[in-house]
Formats: sequence, C-alpha cells, structure tokens
Amino acid sequence: MKTVSTPPNPKLIPDSLSFSLNGAAQAVTMVLGGTALPQALAHVFARSEALPQARGAIQDIAYRTMRRIGRVEALIDVLTTKAPEPVLLHALLCCALALVSDPDESDGPPPYNEFTVVDQAVTAAAGSPDMAHAKGMINAVLRRFLRERTALLQQVLQDPVALLNYPAWWIAATKQAYPQNWQAILTAGNTAPPLSLRVNQRKITVEAYLAMLQAAGIGARQIGPVAVRLDQPLPVQQIPGFSDGLVSVQDAAAQLAVPLLDLHDGQRVLDACAAPGGKTGHILESANVDLLALDSDAKRLPRIEENLERLQLSAKLKSGDAGKAGWWDGRPFDRIIADVPCTASGIVRRHPDIRWLRRKADAAQLATVSALILDNLWRMLGPDGKLLYVTCSVWPQESEAQAAAFAVRNGAVRLEAPGQLLPTTSKDEDHDGLFYALFQKPSSAQ
Repeated sequence: MKTVSTPPNPKLIPDSLSFSLNGAAQAVTMVLGGTALPQALAHVFARSEALPQARGAIQDIAYRTMRRIGRVEALIDVLTTKAPEPVLLHALLCCALALVSDPDESDGPPPYNEFTVVDQAVTAAAGSPDMAHAKGMINAVLRRFLRERTALLQQVLQDPVALLNYPAWWIAATKQAYPQNWQAILTAGNTAPPLSLRVNQRKITVEAYLAMLQAAGIGARQIGPVAVRLDQPLPVQQIPGFSDGLVSVQDAAAQLAVPLLDLHDGQRVLDACAAPGGKTGHILESANVDLLALDSDAKRLPRIEENLERLQLSAKLKSGDAGKAGWWDGRPFDRIIADVPCTASGIVRRHPDIRWLRRKADAAQLATVSALILDNLWRMLGPDGKLLYVTCSVWPQESEAQAAAFAVRNGAVRLEAPGQLLPTTSKDEDHDGLFYALFQKPSSAQ
C-alpha cells in the first residue's frame, strides 16, 4: 500500500469541510498511487480521529472525485503552468474542483456552496506543512475556474477522457463491445449507486417490509422479486430490521443469482469465491442446504461469518483456491456458484477507482484465471448438478466468450439464464452490470 506523508491534519477542525477535503485528498493520493479506494479510505480513517460525520463527508468527496478525475485533471492542466506538487496538492485541487465542476450533477445537487469550497480548500492547504506554500495558488486556480467555468469546461470537454471520465482504452473497448449503447453504459457508471436491499423471506415478506419502511418515513420501492431500493441511501445502522437480519444490502442484479440455482433442501452446495457473503446468505435464506463457503483469502472469512451471524444462519467456511483441489474432500456438489475474479467493469458506479486502476490487458489475464477456476469446479460437480457462472464484468471475453468456450471444453449443457445484464439506472430497473451463465452436467458424466 502506498502511504502518504501525513494523516488528516490535526490543526483542522474535525467537523469542517477543510478537514474532510484534506482527508479525501489523502485517499485520492493513494488511489493515484495504485491503492483501491476502499483500502485508501480505511487507511486514512485509521490514521485520523475523524468522527462518523466527517468520515461520511471524506468518503463522499473521495468517491465524487474519482467519478470526475478525468475532467478535473484536465482542468488542472489548463489552469496551472506546471504540475502541482506534492501529489497531495494535486489531489486536493482534484477534490475541490470535483465539488464545483460537475455540469450534470450526476451525484445529485452540489453539497457545498462554491465559495465555501474555495475558502475551505485554502484552509486545508494552509493547515498542512506539505501544502501551505500553495494556498495562494489554490485560491487563484479555483476562483479563476468559477469566473471562467463555461469556457473552461467547453475547452476540456472536447477530450473524451475529460468528457466521459474513463481512460481512453476503456472508452474504446466499450464502443467496440456495445456500439449501440456504449454511451449509456459509461453514463450509468458515473452515477452514484442506489442502496438496494434483499428482503429475507424466511423472516418477512417484501410487502410487510415496505410497510415497515413507510411507517418509519423511509421512501422505497420494489425493483425485483425480493429487491427493495431506498429512495435515499442510509447507513446500515439506520435501516429498519437490518441488525435483526430482515434485510441485507445487495444489488438487484446480484440477487438474481441464487434463484437460478434451483435449490432444494438437503443439497450439497458450494459458494466459490464467497466473500463478503452476500450470495452465501441468500442461498441459506432460500433452502436448508449443506453449504460450503470458500474464499482464497482467509482474512475475508470473518466478514462472511459476521453476515451469517446477523442473519442467524450458518455454513462451513474454508479458505482455499477455487482453481485448485487441495481443499476439496472429494464429495461431489449438487450445486456450485462461481462468482469468479474479473475486471469488475460492470460495477464501476460502486467502485469508480477501478477504471483508473485497471489496465487494458487485465481482462485477458483474469479470463485465463477464471477459466482455470471453472474447469476445476466442474470436476467437483456431481451428475445432473448445476454450475452457475457469475461475473460482474461487461467485457465479452470475461462473459459470453468465456461461457461459450467453457461449454465446448467440458461438454456442459447450457441452461436458460439472463446472460449479460448491462448497468442501468432507470426508475424500475436500477442495477449493476453482471453476467450469468448456467450449466448442467449430463447424468452420464463422472
């Protein structure tokens, strides 16, 4: 992990915008150095004394910035005569510009007054030994942008990277794969994601849960068989029934996985690549099965355990590489769900840093790894058993091409499944981009 020189400055008032800008700049600096945004934020929070409200503001600013990083970096190139140094200063300018430069307000209305942003960005710089020398420059750059906003945006938005906020190779790959709707896919990835819940039908019906939300004054609507989308996201601690296991946070498209498995009581089921356990919980909510939740990273197993404890459910948890057989006891599974490693190109609205951390060659490399996993798991599936292949990618080489090649290699019978679901933000359909392929092993197979 790439570290930064100082935590959010203790001289700044903890509930001020300057404190939050400083913390967000720390996180963005780490992302620009190659660290995933969730890990960067966790690092910043661990090194600061940020209160919950400040943590929320830091996270919001950092995510807004990563959704606009192509645009704000283009603006910095125009507004400065040389690259701002250190990188923390560059990141602070990115965060401040992200709060005032969005012409379409894709994350909703701006959360702060523009001139408050300018003042607090200057304060954040003044309170940092790494940036105090540049407070005048920050003030000049931001005020010039506000004066010349229309002309400056018109200038930089000629560049597709600044206009669309994706690397050029990502834009080209999306155009090639989806020539008819590539713009809608990219636009969906730049919106703030909804908070979607999966209703635990072991404990409550969707109708009863919607009534519970209404009684609490929380707006929501049903967007799937057991999927409910809140009109406004809330911390999980404030979601009625969450702590009692009535609901879990899960995207509406991800909730389609478990019903495809055709589960029955008593079956032996494998949830491969299981962490953080969303599908694990859904499986156990759907049937009384003998479930093994497998993940290659032992450090992620406690997260699965925490989710199952909240739901008052249990499964066997094991650390192991799904591409190898050392963890397997030799007994075949009736059902396997394989949510394999991928570029995560279908969930960039939830992880806007991914597009900047990925490289063009990653899709092919990850597809090779996934093919090994699928072939290995297929050998563990019993006759007539079903394997569900899931990926949160929109690239064909990780989805349809992978599924077709797998079926040919293994003589697998392909059953009906949704195939490629593209990310969408419509009123009645609001979900990430996922791919589903369902296979059945012939009864004569060994």
